[in-house]
Amino acid sequence: MHKLRRYIINNFSILFLSIFLPLFAIASVIFMIKLATYTAVIQLTFFEMLKLYIFVLPEILFYTLPITFFVSATLTLFRLSNDNEMIVIFALGIKPAFLIKTLLKPAALLALLLAFDFLVLFPHATVLSSNFISYKKSEAKFNIKASEFGNNFGNWLLYVGKNNPDGTFGNVFLFNKEKDDEILINAKNAEVINQNAILKLKLHTGEGYSYTTDSLTQINYETMIINDMMKTDLNVYRKPLDYWLSKDRADSKRHMFITDTLLSIFPVISLFMVIAIGVVHVRHQKGYVYLYLFIAIVLYYGATIGLIDIISYYTIPVVFFTWLFLTYTFYRKKIVERF
Repeated sequence: MHKLRRYIINNFSILFLSIFLPLFAIASVIFMIKLATYTAVIQLTFFEMLKLYIFVLPEILFYTLPITFFVSATLTLFRLSNDNEMIVIFALGIKPAFLIKTLLKPAALLALLLAFDFLVLFPHATVLSSNFISYKKSEAKFNIKASEFGNNFGNWLLYVGKNNPDGTFGNVFLFNKEKDDEILINAKNAEVINQNAILKLKLHTGEGYSYTTDSLTQINYETMIINDMMKTDLNVYRKPLDYWLSKDRADSKRHMFITDTLLSIFPVISLFMVIAIGVVHVRHQKGYVYLYLFIAIVLYYGATIGLIDIISYYTIPVVFFTWLFLTYTFYRKKIVERF
């Protein structure tokens, strides 16, 4: 039994990789094209694109692994049936339940991995990706051009005389007008520091003037720092539970939680369907396996997505028990009664 179980798992592993790698490559290309659209708004280096790709890896894996398992497990049994090895297995008195027990362990491990993926990794990657994009968009808004009027730094009007080769600025003037106060600051040199989503304009060697209707004040300085909070909507993230319980994008998270929960358990609760589709009589049922695979995936995913807006969280138990009942009934009629 142990050798037979290992033989089935080895065949399954080879087929799993041969299906997963193309699916993963196709999904990666699609997501890379999606990420490339950000370059129309912000400038991204190769390493920043790679960083964004790493952020979407949990999502890519989540949507490719369940389908890969279902298809590869079914085709593994179909290949054994096609080579008449399944007939030998049943002729030796081995029951169909042995096949379910053999595939249950990898299915359960995959379900746990998928649950960890969407409950823990996905929130973390989503927040990091969202904050990174917001950060880059805000950074792109700040673009100082020398010898041009109309530059701004927060509430300050900014004029830069020249751009220095080292990235700093020379002959800098800042002007701020409030209701009863006008402030003018000049500096020989200035540099922009971006630290923790805060832009800092560091001024070197200059004077500052404050004018009101009653007084004129002058100061001389060696170094002055002006802070400007960038308008970035950064999400605060401490732990996965905070992400799922927060009210931000609550409706989207509800859809995501319901869908991802059902996709996580898909490998386990589809084992009856895997056996029913994969174990075939080669002479009479050979041409139906791919049709059954397509119909099964469409029905499960369609029911999952279609019922969310109707019955909300009740979608999870309804789809779970309905799918389990239907697949078990199909399994008993097609497999158990015959073998």
